[in-house]
Amino acid sequence: MVAAVDTLSSDDDDQILDAIGSWLEGVKPQVRELEQGDIYPEEIVKQMKELGLFSLMYPVEYGGLGMNASSYAKVITKLSETWMSLAGIINTHMMLGQLIGRFGTDSQKEQFMYKLAAAELHGVLCLTEPDAGTDLQGIKTHAKNHGDHYTLNGSKMWITNGLHGSLYAVLTKTDLNASPAHKGMTMFLAERGEGFNVDGKIRKLGYRGLESVALSFDDFKISADRILGGEEGFGFKHAVGGLELGRINVAARGVGVAKAAMDDAVSYSQQRKTFGKPICDHQSIQIKLADMATKVEAARLLVEQAAAKYDRGERCDMEAGMAKLFASEAALENATEAMRVHGGYGYSKEFDVERYYRDAPLMCIGEGTNEIQRVLIARQLIQRNPV
Repeated sequence: MVAAVDTLSSDDDDQILDAIGSWLEGVKPQVRELEQGDIYPEEIVKQMKELGLFSLMYPVEYGGLGMNASSYAKVITKLSETWMSLAGIINTHMMLGQLIGRFGTDSQKEQFMYKLAAAELHGVLCLTEPDAGTDLQGIKTHAKNHGDHYTLNGSKMWITNGLHGSLYAVLTKTDLNASPAHKGMTMFLAERGEGFNVDGKIRKLGYRGLESVALSFDDFKISADRILGGEEGFGFKHAVGGLELGRINVAARGVGVAKAAMDDAVSYSQQRKTFGKPICDHQSIQIKLADMATKVEAARLLVEQAAAKYDRGERCDMEAGMAKLFASEAALENATEAMRVHGGYGYSKEFDVERYYRDAPLMCIGEGTNEIQRVLIARQLIQRNPV
C-alpha cells in the first residue's frame, strides 16, 4: 500500500505512478476477457483497495493519502491507458469524499470519512434521472419532510457503481415550488434500506466491467441528519461543486485513452509493412501520428491547468470544461485514427483499438455533454471579460 504523506512532491508522484504502472502490467492480460464479458473485476478492485487507490484524495487525518487533484489526474490518466473502467470505479468514491469533506457537517465527516478512506464504504453519486441529465434542475426525485426524517420517491439513471456501492449521495427536491428551482434542491447521504431499489444493470456500448444501473426510491425513509451539510436548499451547489472534479477526472481519462490509442498506432505502424516498407514511413500515416501526439499533449496541459486551479481553491468550471471538452474529443479522434492506422485489424476484438473506439464516446456525453460545455465556456468567457 502507498504510504500517506502530508505533502506530495513530484518525486512522490513519480513513485506512486511507477508503483501503479508495475501493478497495471499484471492487470493488462485480464482486461480483454473482463471487458468483453462485461464482468465486474472483483479481484482487481480488491487489489486497488490494498494499493490504497480508494484513499487517494482523502485527507491524511482521516487515513487517506492526501493527494491533490493534480496528482490524482495523473493517476486517472495512468489507469485509463490500461482500462478506462478502472478510473470510474474510484471516481465517484473520490467525488463523494470531496463533497463530504467540503460541505459535510462535523458529524458526517466523523461518521463517513474514515470508512470511505479505508474503502469500508464505496461512494456513489446519484444525480442523473431518466428525464434529467445535464439539466439537473429538471430532476423529479423528491423528499418529503416528516420532522426527524424524510421519505424519498423517484428514480435515478446511469448510476456508476450503483450495484457495488454502499454510500450514495442522492440529489432531490425538497421544495417543488422553489423559484428558481435550484433553491429547492437538497443532497442526502443514503445507505440502502427498505424502499431503496437497484432496478437493473444497463447494457452499454463501452465502459464495460463497471456497472451503470437504474435506481428507484419508494417511500425510502432517511434520517434528517443525513442531509449533506445539515440544511435544505444547497443540493444544487453541492452537485455543481462535485462536477468540477468530475470533469477533471473525465478529461484525465480522455488523455489516457487518447495516449493509449496513439501508443498502439505508433507501435503497429512500425510493425505493419506495405509496398516494401513499414507504414510509419508513409507520409499519410505520419500526419495521423503527428496530429494524435499533439492532441495528447494539448489535452494533458489543459487538464494540468484545471487541476492546478482546483488545488488552489479557485473557481475552475471554465477550465475544467475546456479540459473535458478537448480531451474527450481528442480521445474519440485518436481512437478513430488508431483504427484507421490498424486497418481491418483495428475492427477486430483481438486488438485493444476497438475498445478505445467504444469507450471514448462516453466522455463526450458524460459529466455534461460537450455541447453544454461549449455554452458554459462561452458564458464564463463573457462574464470574465466584460466590456
